[in-house]
Amino acid sequence: MKAAVYDHNGPPEVFRYTDVHDPKISSGDVLIRVEAISIEGGDVINRRSSLPEHPAYVVGYAATGTVVAIGDDVPDRQIGDRVTSWGLSGSHAQFRAVPTYQTWLLPSGVDAAQAATIPIGFGTAHHCLFARGRLSSGSTVLIQGAAGGVGIAAVQLARQAGATVIAVASGGDRAKRLTNLGASSVIDHNTDAVVDAVRDLTDGRGVDLVIDPVGSTLGTSLAALCDEGTLVSVGNAGGVPLTMDLWQAVQRNQSILGVFMGTVLSRPAVRQTIDAMLADLSQGRLTVPIDRQFPLAQAAAAHRYVEDNKILGRVLLIP
Repeated sequence: MKAAVYDHNGPPEVFRYTDVHDPKISSGDVLIRVEAISIEGGDVINRRSSLPEHPAYVVGYAATGTVVAIGDDVPDRQIGDRVTSWGLSGSHAQFRAVPTYQTWLLPSGVDAAQAATIPIGFGTAHHCLFARGRLSSGSTVLIQGAAGGVGIAAVQLARQAGATVIAVASGGDRAKRLTNLGASSVIDHNTDAVVDAVRDLTDGRGVDLVIDPVGSTLGTSLAALCDEGTLVSVGNAGGVPLTMDLWQAVQRNQSILGVFMGTVLSRPAVRQTIDAMLADLSQGRLTVPIDRQFPLAQAAAAHRYVEDNKILGRVLLIP
């Protein structure tokens, strides 16, 4: 099969598009012919910062496709099923093998490209908002990195839950589109002081909850919280060491929670949540803006485009 691989970590140019062996399946696995690959923040961070486990390494968390083979101990999938999947690696290829519990059946008519974004982007946003952040109707939530995959999902899910959503992004076009997705206000971090803007929007109180997938903004996120507010840190899109002075948070009785979805995505409750969001996608209750699609052979260009941080929505690779 063809795959986008690299032999050492580094900039997007480490990718090469080449032939590699088809993945082998174990008794509990399915083999998927990939139709769409969602480039996730973790894919970019891993390629940039982590030494690959072996030469010709295939990175990637999220991909949608059709089941073409099943292991001997797979009772709940059939050849021909359309599924979306996650794994700690292997998405940037024409085929991927994953355990069946790391797949979700697609409702009829769901677009493969949009479905590829649901487990990681929307699954992460939902877990941050509700399982960890305990968001409730009437709360005010600040979404850092709102134009990214987790951010776009969090804006929609928080608004649907009855929260007031303040989004942080840059540029007028992004602001307009995030408002259409449910943001009550959008702060341009390039032109506005985020903490001052939050204080103005909340009559000096601060927000109840912050979802921060950026990492480099954690200090700002803490300062934007109200007393006894909660910060959920998920990921490090900024790629810098995560350090901060916690004394102010202690004095203000604030909570800081971490989320790493790789250890929770296979939990039954999380799996059910993703099934429900796929159903919502099929009924038009969720929106997945697709910024751009690239051929898999152009994985380097696609990762470069993501790293330039000018997107609104998801960037896809198509084998």
